[in-house]
Amino acid sequence: MTLKEKVHINYQDFISKRISTLRNMITDLAEDAQNDAKGSAGDKHETALSMMHLEQEKLNQKLKEVLEHKAILEGIANEQNVSKVVLGSLVEVEGMYFFVSCALPKIVVDGHQIIALSSHSPLGKEMLGKSVGQTFGVNASSFVIQSII
Repeated sequence: MTLKEKVHINYQDFISKRISTLRNMITDLAEDAQNDAKGSAGDKHETALSMMHLEQEKLNQKLKEVLEHKAILEGIANEQNVSKVVLGSLVEVEGMYFFVSCALPKIVVDGHQIIALSSHSPLGKEMLGKSVGQTFGVNASSFVIQSII
């Protein structure tokens, strides 16, 4: 299994766990609201229900974002021969690895620190379409692409 395949699988696992966690939190909130509705009345009850509803909306928004990340990751192919940086590329730049996909937390795979970034981020936009040996820059920094996996 290639480094890129391992990175891709790690991020897919991360997203799956995040989806499961968010769904459980939403379900728990709904159950809490239902249980609270059975035994309470008055202003405190209404305030608690409103707070639970707001929290549920926030969690639903987070779940929507994570599902969008899942769709992006599912659309990434693990082809081997890539000459230019595209969505799904694993790009080595001066000892760092960037996974062009969506903004996700850093991970370590086979001793390599991997930074997942969106193709819409400033760094992602600068990298797209570049080939090995080409230079790109963000702010005052410039980087040379060493390899594209």
